[in-house]
Amino acid sequence: MKLVPANASAKNPPEERLVNLVVALVATEQGLTKDTILRSVSGYREQSDAGASKDALEKMFERDKENLRRLGVPIETIGDWADPDDLREARYRIPTAEYELPEDIAFTPAELALLNLAGGVWSEGSMSADARSGLRKIRALGISVDEPIIGYSPRISLREPAFAPLQQAIESGRIVTFSYLKPGEDAPRTRRVQPLALVEYEGRWHVFGNDLGVGAERTFLLTRIVDGVTITRETFDPALRDGAGDRALAGLAEVAARNIALLEVNPGTEAALRLSRRAETAEQGIRVPYVDAHVFADELASYGPEVRVVGPDDLRDQVIARLRATRDLHEGAA
Repeated sequence: MKLVPANASAKNPPEERLVNLVVALVATEQGLTKDTILRSVSGYREQSDAGASKDALEKMFERDKENLRRLGVPIETIGDWADPDDLREARYRIPTAEYELPEDIAFTPAELALLNLAGGVWSEGSMSADARSGLRKIRALGISVDEPIIGYSPRISLREPAFAPLQQAIESGRIVTFSYLKPGEDAPRTRRVQPLALVEYEGRWHVFGNDLGVGAERTFLLTRIVDGVTITRETFDPALRDGAGDRALAGLAEVAARNIALLEVNPGTEAALRLSRRAETAEQGIRVPYVDAHVFADELASYGPEVRVVGPDDLRDQVIARLRATRDLHEGAA
């Protein structure tokens, strides 16, 4: 996206940019040109102000447009009436008639309560300040805005603070540096990486990219990144991102296939609920693939007596060590 301090990206995460784009395209009947969107819609505007190139912004808009269409948002492209195939001055809008719910759809009180709770994850049920700012700018351009418009500005909190700056660096094609603590090492080491994709695997976020220190592709667990992520001024070819997510997931699946834990789990427990989602039934219990033994040992130990590790021995020893450390800590406190 852009070169800014890492905490600035929290103001405009990708999800919020998509919502602001929807708000802007619903708000106009005649449509907005690409240039107007890049200058006026929150999420793109900040990128432009921070020095992002027009080419990068246009590619970002194209990706966002396709993502919204895949989600079922009917974005309409309006070309020149004299030459409909000429899209240089094309305008974009979301026809409200196609975007609104059909009249025959109704919600029960319970369903409305659930939708309200879901909306609370994103906002407080009213238009965000960024969305209002975007609408004011559109009005200032002399473009009519249909009201009322209710927007939801997402405020999804990600546990790993490294997520937002890494997403920012991926979109802007910028090299990052961060301190990374590998299992078994006493101190973190600085990594210099071309970040290509963020992927979720086993309920945990990873960043995949070219580790310039070793000259090879590597996958890093976000929870092992310490002291924050620094976005540098150095850029890399955005084409490197093509297929990166698939390569990352394939690599993680390959590692998990080589690491299989045999577990006995008490039925009806939280451990059974969470582990069964990624497990296969075995004669003695369940078999669960995992990527990082240390992280998986942390998870298994958190279930306490709900789960027992049959094998491998190294994983069982790590879980026992964590349980003993917890016991000793509580005995010392007593």
